[in-house]
Amino acid sequence: MTYFIIDAFTDKAFAGNPAAVCLLEKPLTTELMASIAREMNLSETAFVLREGDAWRLRWFTPAVEVPLCGHGTLATARALHEAGLVTGDKVHFNSLSGDLAARYHGDWIELDFPSLPPTPAPVPEAVLDALKLNSAPHWTGVNAHRYWLLDLGSAAAVRAVTPDLAATMALDLPGIIVTGAGDASYDFTSRFFAPADGIFEDPVTGSAHAALAPYWSSVLGKTDFVAYQASSRGGILRVRLAGDRVLIAGETVVVATGDLRIP
Repeated sequence: MTYFIIDAFTDKAFAGNPAAVCLLEKPLTTELMASIAREMNLSETAFVLREGDAWRLRWFTPAVEVPLCGHGTLATARALHEAGLVTGDKVHFNSLSGDLAARYHGDWIELDFPSLPPTPAPVPEAVLDALKLNSAPHWTGVNAHRYWLLDLGSAAAVRAVTPDLAATMALDLPGIIVTGAGDASYDFTSRFFAPADGIFEDPVTGSAHAALAPYWSSVLGKTDFVAYQASSRGGILRVRLAGDRVLIAGETVVVATGDLRIP
């Protein structure tokens, strides 16, 4: 089975968020896909299988299957194009989050995701304790995927967060987004933690921007953004809120390809 390892949301190798993409020729069991994801040991391993005019797409962390993954989808779109399996400018996916699409724009690939806006809610004290925040967030809320969003006010405050590893990983939450107004040429900055998925800090997270876009649209009164995810690897995203959809664009770099031997 052919596989790729692709850095997503970056234009240089060994930055952005790495994902493994497995090009399936036939269905695999969930148990086998989970085992392969543990073997790859990246934040996401994507499995894609042709299904009529579209592709069935599933994503696994080393710990669990997830319902939506931005960088895994971006990497999959690049892998299909690299393998010559997509010849047009658009590819469609069937997923646990419904119909998704990716469109090719030169060196950029644009994902079409559902908008997942957060609604105001007091954040659990355990989250505040795990993040070791020095001051109360400006705003907190949660969305339908149980992603908590905390607006800390500034990019500097986002970068300064130093969570407690053990306390964070003890939280039964799929997503914690810390965000603040952008610096330099960015509209907003964020970081993302996914303890329930077995991931401490994710390098660049497309699905988080399905929550960030509607939130920052309400704050800034605009719909088009350039965003930066301030992990140690870092990543740049172009984001646009389009009604009940969020368009998330990024660049990709192929860093490895090979043949995976299935027992």
